[in-house]
Amino acid sequence: MKINEILRKVKDNLSNERYEHTLRVIQTAKKLAKIHGINVEKVELASALHDYAKCEDKLTLKQYIIDNNLDKNLLNYHHELWHGPVAAHFTEYTLGIKDKEVINAIKYHTTGRAHMGFVELTVFIADFIEPARQIPGVDSVREAAKENLNEAALLELKGTITHLVSKDATIYPGTIEAYNDLINLKGDR
Repeated sequence: MKINEILRKVKDNLSNERYEHTLRVIQTAKKLAKIHGINVEKVELASALHDYAKCEDKLTLKQYIIDNNLDKNLLNYHHELWHGPVAAHFTEYTLGIKDKEVINAIKYHTTGRAHMGFVELTVFIADFIEPARQIPGVDSVREAAKENLNEAALLELKGTITHLVSKDATIYPGTIEAYNDLINLKGDR
């Protein structure tokens, strides 16, 4: 399936605002991939599909997770995390895209995970730093992403975890595992 055909499907499933975000994530991810020597086609594909299920309502996402035996532990955490695994499953089983790097990049783009590959890191970061984002700490992550994806992801995770702690919100275990993994890679133990 060609990227233009995928983008048509994505556009049909998203609001105009979310589709524009997706296009910015694609461009940001492709730039990062070129800087860091990562497969641009895989990054583009994963970025195009990362928010495919974002505009689905909470009940639809919940039912999809239950019906398709996805990680039901997700249901114990904020519903904003649900669309990644749903989009990944849809990509694999409906669109027939089986590339694990692409699937994992879609699945973990909101939470991160330990041992993220370069395609995953690129989409995870691009979703956070795309030009329209005005999240606290985003400029530091943008700068770090030019030099080191692990450092950029670590800064992103630190900011996310700090924000969630300040709100007394639960933190998905995979996010903590991603943070710990990147700290261990850095050698700060």
